Amino acid sequence: MRVLIWIGAAAAMVGAQTIEERIGEAVKAMEPRLVECRRDLHMHPELSNREERTGKLVAERLRALGLDEVRAGVAGHGVVGVLKGGKPGGVVAWRADMDALPIDESKLNVPYKSTVKGVKHACGHDAHTAIGLGIAEALVKVKEELPGTVKFLFQPAEEGAGGAASWGAKQMIAEGALENPRPGAIFALHVGTHIPVGQMSTTDNAASAASGAVAIEFQGKKAHGAYPYQGIDAVAVASQCIVALQTIHSRRLSSQEPSVFSLGTIHGGDRRNVIAESVKVTGTVRTFSDKVLDQYEAMIHQTLKGCTGGMGAGYRLEFKRSYPAMMNSPSLNEGARPVLERLLGKGNLVTVGPGMFAEDFSYYQRQVPGVMLGLGVANAAKGLTAGLHTAEFDLDEDALAIGVKAGAHVVVDYLRRSGQ
Repeated sequence: MRVLIWIGAAAAMVGAQTIEERIGEAVKAMEPRLVECRRDLHMHPELSNREERTGKLVAERLRALGLDEVRAGVAGHGVVGVLKGGKPGGVVAWRADMDALPIDESKLNVPYKSTVKGVKHACGHDAHTAIGLGIAEALVKVKEELPGTVKFLFQPAEEGAGGAASWGAKQMIAEGALENPRPGAIFALHVGTHIPVGQMSTTDNAASAASGAVAIEFQGKKAHGAYPYQGIDAVAVASQCIVALQTIHSRRLSSQEPSVFSLGTIHGGDRRNVIAESVKVTGTVRTFSDKVLDQYEAMIHQTLKGCTGGMGAGYRLEFKRSYPAMMNSPSLNEGARPVLERLLGKGNLVTVGPGMFAEDFSYYQRQVPGVMLGLGVANAAKGLTAGLHTAEFDLDEDALAIGVKAGAHVVVDYLRRSGQ
Protein backbone atom coordinates (compact mmCIF):
# COMPACT_ATOMS: atom_id res chain seq x y z
CA MET A 1 0.00 0.00 0.00
CA ARG A 2 2.80 2.41 0.94
CA VAL A 3 4.63 1.53 -2.28
CA LEU A 4 1.57 2.38 -4.33
CA ILE A 5 1.16 5.70 -2.54
CA TRP A 6 4.84 6.57 -3.12
CA ILE A 7 4.59 5.69 -6.80
CA GLY A 8 1.48 7.81 -7.15
CA ALA A 9 3.13 10.76 -5.43
CA ALA A 10 6.22 10.44 -7.63
CA ALA A 11 4.08 10.37 -10.74
CA ALA A 12 2.26 13.47 -9.57
CA MET A 13 5.58 15.24 -9.02
CA VAL A 14 6.75 14.33 -12.54
CA GLY A 15 3.47 15.50 -13.96
CA ALA A 16 3.82 18.79 -12.11
CA GLN A 17 7.19 19.57 -13.68
CA THR A 18 7.25 22.48 -16.08
CA ILE A 19 8.58 22.19 -19.61
CA GLU A 20 11.54 24.34 -18.55
CA GLU A 21 12.40 21.97 -15.70
CA ARG A 22 12.23 18.94 -17.98
CA ILE A 23 14.40 20.69 -20.57
CA GLY A 24 16.91 21.47 -17.81
CA GLU A 25 17.07 17.80 -16.79
CA ALA A 26 17.45 16.69 -20.40
CA VAL A 27 20.32 19.13 -21.00
CA LYS A 28 22.07 18.09 -17.78
CA ALA A 29 21.93 14.45 -18.90
CA MET A 30 23.27 15.21 -22.38
CA GLU A 31 26.21 17.45 -21.39
CA PRO A 32 28.91 14.80 -21.92
CA ARG A 33 27.40 13.90 -25.30
CA LEU A 34 27.28 17.55 -26.33
CA VAL A 35 31.02 17.83 -25.74
CA GLU A 36 31.63 14.53 -27.52
CA CYS A 37 29.57 15.65 -30.53
CA ARG A 38 31.29 19.02 -30.78
CA ARG A 39 34.73 17.41 -30.57
CA ASP A 40 33.87 14.82 -33.21
CA LEU A 41 32.76 17.59 -35.57
CA HIS A 42 35.86 19.63 -34.72
CA MET A 43 38.14 16.73 -35.57
CA HIS A 44 36.44 16.19 -38.93
CA PRO A 45 35.86 19.69 -40.37
CA GLU A 46 34.52 20.11 -43.89
CA LEU A 47 34.69 23.18 -46.08
CA SER A 48 31.68 24.97 -47.55
CA ASN A 49 29.55 22.78 -49.82
CA ARG A 50 31.63 19.74 -48.83
CA GLU A 51 29.85 18.94 -45.56
CA GLU A 52 29.05 15.37 -46.60
CA ARG A 53 30.02 13.62 -43.36
CA THR A 54 28.53 16.37 -41.21
CA GLY A 55 25.23 16.38 -43.06
CA LYS A 56 24.98 12.59 -42.86
CA LEU A 57 25.71 12.66 -39.11
CA VAL A 58 23.06 15.32 -38.51
CA ALA A 59 20.39 13.49 -40.54
CA GLU A 60 21.11 10.19 -38.79
CA ARG A 61 20.86 11.75 -35.33
CA LEU A 62 17.63 13.59 -36.10
CA ARG A 63 16.08 10.38 -37.40
CA ALA A 64 17.29 8.50 -34.32
CA LEU A 65 15.62 11.14 -32.12
CA GLY A 66 12.32 10.40 -33.87
CA LEU A 67 11.63 13.71 -35.56
CA ASP A 68 8.47 13.63 -37.66
CA GLU A 69 10.28 14.62 -40.87
CA VAL A 70 13.95 14.66 -41.86
CA ARG A 71 15.05 15.80 -45.31
CA ALA A 72 18.72 15.58 -46.28
CA GLY A 73 20.57 16.90 -49.33
CA VAL A 74 19.04 20.38 -49.18
CA ALA A 75 21.24 23.02 -50.86
CA GLY A 76 23.97 20.43 -51.14
CA HIS A 77 24.49 18.76 -47.77
CA GLY A 78 21.95 20.68 -45.69
CA VAL A 79 19.35 18.98 -43.50
CA VAL A 80 15.82 20.06 -42.56
CA GLY A 81 14.07 18.42 -39.63
CA VAL A 82 10.50 18.93 -38.38
CA LEU A 83 9.30 18.23 -34.84
CA LYS A 84 5.52 18.41 -34.38
CA GLY A 85 4.42 19.15 -30.84
CA GLY A 86 1.54 17.39 -29.12
CA LYS A 87 -0.44 20.61 -28.77
CA PRO A 88 -1.66 22.95 -31.52
CA GLY A 89 0.29 26.13 -32.17
CA GLY A 90 2.48 28.04 -34.53
CA VAL A 91 5.73 27.17 -36.29
CA VAL A 92 9.20 28.37 -35.36
CA ALA A 93 12.58 27.58 -36.94
CA TRP A 94 16.07 27.16 -35.49
CA ARG A 95 19.11 27.45 -37.78
CA ALA A 96 22.61 26.03 -37.30
CA ASP A 97 25.47 26.31 -39.81
CA MET A 98 27.89 23.41 -40.38
CA ASP A 99 30.88 24.42 -42.54
CA ALA A 100 34.52 24.97 -41.55
CA LEU A 101 37.26 27.27 -42.85
CA PRO A 102 40.49 26.83 -44.85
CA ILE A 103 42.63 27.51 -41.75
CA ASP A 104 45.37 25.22 -40.44
CA GLU A 105 45.16 24.06 -36.82
CA SER A 106 48.46 22.20 -36.54
CA LYS A 107 49.80 24.52 -33.81
CA LEU A 108 46.83 24.09 -31.45
CA ASN A 109 47.64 21.37 -28.93
CA VAL A 110 44.28 19.83 -27.97
CA PRO A 111 43.16 16.17 -28.04
CA TYR A 112 40.36 17.02 -30.48
CA LYS A 113 42.59 18.82 -32.98
CA SER A 114 41.48 18.83 -36.62
CA THR A 115 42.51 15.71 -38.52
CA VAL A 116 42.14 17.49 -41.86
CA LYS A 117 45.23 19.45 -42.84
CA GLY A 118 44.49 23.07 -43.62
CA VAL A 119 40.85 22.90 -42.49
CA LYS A 120 39.52 24.01 -39.09
CA HIS A 121 36.29 24.92 -37.34
CA ALA A 122 37.54 28.42 -36.56
CA CYS A 123 34.12 30.09 -36.41
CA GLY A 124 32.32 27.78 -33.99
CA HIS A 125 30.06 26.04 -36.48
CA ASP A 126 30.93 22.74 -34.82
CA ALA A 127 29.40 24.15 -31.63
CA HIS A 128 26.40 25.54 -33.53
CA THR A 129 25.69 22.10 -35.00
CA ALA A 130 26.10 20.29 -31.67
CA ILE A 131 23.84 22.84 -29.98
CA GLY A 132 21.20 22.50 -32.71
CA LEU A 133 21.16 18.73 -32.25
CA GLY A 134 20.96 19.25 -28.48
CA ILE A 135 17.96 21.55 -28.82
CA ALA A 136 16.21 18.95 -30.97
CA GLU A 137 16.90 16.24 -28.37
CA ALA A 138 15.70 18.42 -25.49
CA LEU A 139 12.46 19.33 -27.28
CA VAL A 140 11.78 15.70 -28.21
CA LYS A 141 11.69 15.04 -24.45
CA VAL A 142 8.80 17.50 -24.06
CA LYS A 143 7.11 16.82 -27.39
CA GLU A 144 3.67 16.08 -25.98
CA GLU A 145 3.57 19.42 -24.16
CA LEU A 146 5.09 21.39 -27.04
CA PRO A 147 2.53 23.97 -28.28
CA GLY A 148 3.36 23.96 -31.99
CA THR A 149 5.98 22.85 -34.48
CA VAL A 150 9.75 23.38 -34.53
CA LYS A 151 11.71 23.34 -37.77
CA PHE A 152 15.47 22.72 -37.64
CA LEU A 153 17.67 24.02 -40.46
CA PHE A 154 21.21 22.66 -40.54
CA GLN A 155 22.82 24.77 -43.22
CA PRO A 156 25.93 24.31 -45.37
CA ALA A 157 28.21 26.98 -46.84
CA GLU A 158 27.64 29.94 -44.55
CA GLU A 159 31.25 30.94 -45.15
CA GLY A 160 30.68 31.24 -48.90
CA ALA A 161 31.15 28.91 -51.84
CA GLY A 162 33.61 30.44 -54.24
CA GLY A 163 32.20 31.28 -57.63
CA ALA A 164 28.84 29.56 -57.12
CA ALA A 165 25.83 31.69 -58.07
CA SER A 166 23.93 30.72 -54.92
CA TRP A 167 24.85 28.88 -51.73
CA GLY A 168 24.11 28.54 -48.04
CA ALA A 169 21.01 30.25 -46.67
CA LYS A 170 20.02 31.67 -50.05
CA GLN A 171 20.08 28.23 -51.63
CA MET A 172 18.29 26.63 -48.64
CA ILE A 173 15.47 29.12 -49.14
CA ALA A 174 15.40 28.49 -52.91
CA GLU A 175 15.01 24.75 -52.24
CA GLY A 176 12.06 25.22 -49.91
CA ALA A 177 13.66 25.02 -46.47
CA LEU A 178 11.21 27.61 -45.13
CA GLU A 179 8.13 25.99 -46.64
CA ASN A 180 5.77 23.20 -45.59
CA PRO A 181 5.45 24.30 -42.86
CA ARG A 182 6.47 27.95 -43.05
CA PRO A 183 7.73 29.35 -39.72
CA GLY A 184 6.45 32.56 -38.23
CA ALA A 185 9.90 33.29 -36.82
CA ILE A 186 13.47 31.99 -36.95
CA PHE A 187 16.21 32.02 -34.31
CA ALA A 188 19.92 31.21 -34.27
CA LEU A 189 22.98 31.84 -32.17
CA HIS A 190 26.63 32.52 -32.89
CA VAL A 191 29.55 31.97 -30.55
CA GLY A 192 31.44 35.09 -29.54
CA THR A 193 34.91 35.38 -28.07
CA HIS A 194 34.16 38.95 -26.99
CA ILE A 195 31.69 37.54 -24.44
CA PRO A 196 32.69 35.43 -21.40
CA VAL A 197 31.16 32.00 -20.96
CA GLY A 198 27.96 32.23 -18.94
CA GLN A 199 26.75 35.32 -20.77
CA MET A 200 24.77 35.87 -23.93
CA SER A 201 24.17 38.96 -26.04
CA THR A 202 21.42 40.51 -28.10
CA THR A 203 21.58 43.32 -30.63
CA ASP A 204 18.74 45.65 -31.47
CA ASN A 205 17.94 46.00 -35.18
CA ALA A 206 21.17 45.78 -37.23
CA ALA A 207 23.21 42.88 -35.86
CA SER A 208 25.70 42.52 -38.72
CA ALA A 209 26.64 44.38 -41.86
CA ALA A 210 25.81 44.00 -45.52
CA SER A 211 28.97 43.13 -47.40
CA GLY A 212 30.39 43.60 -50.86
CA ALA A 213 33.43 41.86 -52.33
CA VAL A 214 35.69 44.17 -54.34
CA ALA A 215 38.23 43.06 -56.97
CA ILE A 216 40.13 45.65 -59.05
CA GLU A 217 42.64 45.09 -61.83
CA PHE A 218 44.74 48.12 -62.76
CA GLN A 219 45.89 47.92 -66.39
CA GLY A 220 49.13 49.63 -67.40
CA LYS A 221 51.86 49.03 -69.96
CA LYS A 222 55.05 47.05 -69.43
CA ALA A 223 58.47 48.66 -69.89
CA HIS A 224 62.01 48.33 -68.58
CA GLY A 225 62.46 49.82 -65.11
CA ALA A 226 65.24 52.04 -66.46
CA TYR A 227 62.81 53.67 -68.92
CA PRO A 228 59.48 54.07 -67.03
CA TYR A 229 58.26 56.81 -69.43
CA GLN A 230 57.97 54.13 -72.13
CA GLY A 231 55.28 52.35 -70.14
CA ILE A 232 52.37 52.98 -67.78
CA ASP A 233 53.27 51.98 -64.23
CA ALA A 234 50.39 49.92 -62.82
CA VAL A 235 52.04 49.95 -59.37
CA ALA A 236 52.09 53.76 -59.27
CA VAL A 237 48.51 53.88 -60.58
CA ALA A 238 47.31 51.38 -57.97
CA SER A 239 49.07 53.28 -55.17
CA GLN A 240 47.39 56.58 -56.00
CA CYS A 241 44.00 54.98 -56.55
CA ILE A 242 44.11 53.11 -53.23
CA VAL A 243 44.68 56.38 -51.39
CA ALA A 244 41.90 58.08 -53.37
CA LEU A 245 39.44 55.26 -52.64
CA GLN A 246 39.75 55.88 -48.89
CA THR A 247 38.16 59.30 -49.33
CA ILE A 248 34.84 57.65 -50.24
CA HIS A 249 34.18 56.87 -46.58
CA SER A 250 35.89 59.92 -45.08
CA ARG A 251 34.68 62.64 -47.46
CA ARG A 252 31.84 61.49 -49.70
CA LEU A 253 29.41 59.48 -47.57
CA SER A 254 27.21 60.76 -44.77
CA SER A 255 28.98 60.62 -41.41
CA GLN A 256 25.73 59.22 -39.99
CA GLU A 257 26.08 56.06 -42.09
CA PRO A 258 28.61 53.62 -40.57
CA SER A 259 30.74 51.81 -43.12
CA VAL A 260 34.12 50.16 -43.66
CA PHE A 261 36.08 49.84 -46.90
CA SER A 262 39.19 47.68 -46.49
CA LEU A 263 41.60 46.51 -49.17
CA GLY A 264 43.27 43.30 -48.07
CA THR A 265 45.46 42.06 -50.94
CA ILE A 266 47.63 43.59 -53.64
CA HIS A 267 49.57 41.64 -56.25
CA GLY A 268 51.38 42.82 -59.37
CA GLY A 269 54.49 42.90 -61.49
CA ASP A 270 56.90 40.26 -62.72
CA ARG A 271 60.40 41.49 -61.88
CA ARG A 272 62.07 44.14 -59.77
CA ASN A 273 63.38 45.98 -62.85
CA VAL A 274 60.25 45.81 -65.02
CA ILE A 275 57.39 48.33 -64.93
CA ALA A 276 54.28 46.38 -63.93
CA GLU A 277 51.64 45.93 -66.59
CA SER A 278 48.96 44.77 -64.15
CA VAL A 279 48.18 45.06 -60.45
CA LYS A 280 45.29 43.26 -58.77
CA VAL A 281 43.72 44.46 -55.52
CA THR A 282 40.92 42.86 -53.50
CA GLY A 283 38.93 44.04 -50.51
CA THR A 284 35.59 44.29 -48.79
CA VAL A 285 32.90 46.88 -48.11
CA ARG A 286 30.73 46.68 -44.99
CA THR A 287 27.69 48.81 -44.19
CA PHE A 288 24.26 48.47 -42.61
CA SER A 289 22.45 50.03 -45.57
CA ASP A 290 21.70 48.63 -49.04
CA LYS A 291 21.60 52.23 -50.24
CA VAL A 292 25.16 52.88 -49.02
CA LEU A 293 26.33 49.67 -50.68
CA ASP A 294 24.93 50.99 -53.97
CA GLN A 295 26.71 54.31 -53.38
CA TYR A 296 30.00 52.54 -52.78
CA GLU A 297 29.79 50.67 -56.07
CA ALA A 298 29.05 53.87 -58.01
CA MET A 299 31.71 55.92 -56.21
CA ILE A 300 34.40 53.26 -56.58
CA HIS A 301 33.77 53.26 -60.34
CA GLN A 302 33.82 57.05 -60.45
CA THR A 303 37.05 57.30 -58.43
CA LEU A 304 38.84 54.64 -60.47
CA LYS A 305 37.77 56.18 -63.76
CA GLY A 306 39.18 59.57 -62.84
CA CYS A 307 42.32 58.28 -61.16
CA THR A 308 43.36 55.82 -63.87
CA GLY A 309 42.30 58.13 -66.71
CA GLY A 310 44.57 60.87 -65.44
CA MET A 311 47.55 58.52 -65.71
CA GLY A 312 46.65 56.92 -69.03
CA ALA A 313 45.81 53.57 -67.41
CA GLY A 314 42.73 51.38 -67.43
CA TYR A 315 40.89 49.34 -64.82
CA ARG A 316 38.41 46.52 -64.39
CA LEU A 317 36.14 46.36 -61.34
CA GLU A 318 34.12 43.46 -59.94
CA PHE A 319 31.75 44.44 -57.16
CA LYS A 320 29.81 41.48 -55.82
CA ARG A 321 27.25 41.76 -53.06
CA SER A 322 27.76 38.97 -50.56
CA TYR A 323 25.19 39.11 -47.75
CA PRO A 324 22.63 41.75 -46.79
CA ALA A 325 22.63 43.29 -43.32
CA MET A 326 21.32 41.07 -40.54
CA MET A 327 18.38 42.91 -39.00
CA ASN A 328 17.04 41.46 -35.75
CA SER A 329 13.28 41.74 -35.30
CA PRO A 330 12.65 44.26 -32.47
CA SER A 331 9.50 42.45 -31.28
CA LEU A 332 11.14 39.01 -31.27
CA ASN A 333 14.19 40.43 -29.54
CA GLU A 334 12.12 42.01 -26.79
CA GLY A 335 10.04 38.87 -26.46
CA ALA A 336 13.11 36.70 -25.91
CA ARG A 337 14.74 38.96 -23.30
CA PRO A 338 12.69 37.93 -20.23
CA VAL A 339 13.16 34.19 -20.72
CA LEU A 340 16.90 34.59 -21.34
CA GLU A 341 17.33 36.86 -18.31
CA ARG A 342 15.58 34.30 -16.10
CA LEU A 343 17.74 31.51 -17.49
CA LEU A 344 21.11 33.29 -17.37
CA GLY A 345 20.67 35.38 -14.25
CA LYS A 346 20.73 39.12 -13.70
CA GLY A 347 23.36 40.95 -15.71
CA ASN A 348 24.28 38.00 -17.93
CA LEU A 349 22.24 39.07 -20.94
CA VAL A 350 24.03 42.03 -22.45
CA THR A 351 23.05 44.31 -25.30
CA VAL A 352 25.86 44.94 -27.76
CA GLY A 353 26.15 47.23 -30.74
CA PRO A 354 26.14 46.18 -34.39
CA GLY A 355 29.16 44.34 -35.76
CA MET A 356 30.79 44.76 -39.15
CA PHE A 357 30.99 41.01 -39.75
CA ALA A 358 28.64 39.45 -42.32
CA GLU A 359 26.23 36.53 -41.83
CA ASP A 360 23.92 34.88 -44.33
CA PHE A 361 21.30 34.35 -41.61
CA SER A 362 20.20 37.73 -42.97
CA TYR A 363 18.60 35.99 -45.96
CA TYR A 364 16.19 34.13 -43.66
CA GLN A 365 15.34 37.40 -41.92
CA ARG A 366 14.22 38.82 -45.26
CA GLN A 367 11.67 36.01 -45.50
CA VAL A 368 10.44 35.78 -41.88
CA PRO A 369 11.20 37.77 -38.70
CA GLY A 370 14.35 36.48 -37.04
CA VAL A 371 16.89 37.02 -34.25
CA MET A 372 20.53 36.04 -34.00
CA LEU A 373 21.78 35.71 -30.41
CA GLY A 374 25.39 35.81 -29.23
CA LEU A 375 26.74 32.99 -27.04
CA GLY A 376 29.73 33.73 -24.82
CA VAL A 377 32.53 31.18 -25.21
CA ALA A 378 35.58 33.09 -23.92
CA ASN A 379 37.44 32.12 -20.75
CA ALA A 380 40.59 34.09 -19.98
CA ALA A 381 41.51 31.77 -17.09
CA LYS A 382 41.70 28.87 -19.54
CA GLY A 383 43.47 30.93 -22.20
CA LEU A 384 40.43 30.82 -24.50
CA THR A 385 40.38 34.34 -25.92
CA ALA A 386 41.55 33.97 -29.54
CA GLY A 387 39.25 35.57 -32.10
CA LEU A 388 37.06 33.91 -34.69
CA HIS A 389 38.70 32.93 -37.99
CA THR A 390 42.12 32.48 -36.36
CA ALA A 391 44.29 29.38 -36.15
CA GLU A 392 44.29 29.67 -32.33
CA PHE A 393 40.50 29.87 -31.88
CA ASP A 394 38.91 27.51 -29.39
CA LEU A 395 35.95 27.77 -27.03
CA ASP A 396 34.91 26.94 -23.49
CA GLU A 397 32.71 23.87 -23.89
CA ASP A 398 30.65 24.82 -20.83
CA ALA A 399 28.89 27.13 -23.27
CA LEU A 400 27.35 24.19 -25.16
CA ALA A 401 24.79 23.34 -22.49
CA ILE A 402 23.99 27.04 -22.03
CA GLY A 403 23.34 27.33 -25.76
CA VAL A 404 21.02 24.32 -25.78
CA LYS A 405 18.99 25.55 -22.80
CA ALA A 406 18.77 29.06 -24.20
CA GLY A 407 17.70 27.88 -27.64
CA ALA A 408 15.11 25.45 -26.31
CA HIS A 409 13.66 28.02 -23.90
CA VAL A 410 13.44 30.72 -26.58
CA VAL A 411 11.68 28.35 -28.98
CA VAL A 412 9.14 27.18 -26.39
CA ASP A 413 8.52 30.73 -25.19
CA TYR A 414 7.89 31.94 -28.75
CA LEU A 415 5.39 29.13 -29.42
CA ARG A 416 3.54 29.94 -26.23
CA ARG A 417 3.34 33.66 -26.99
CA SER A 418 2.40 33.16 -30.65
CA GLY A 419 -0.50 30.92 -29.60
CA GLN A 420 -1.99 33.43 -27.19
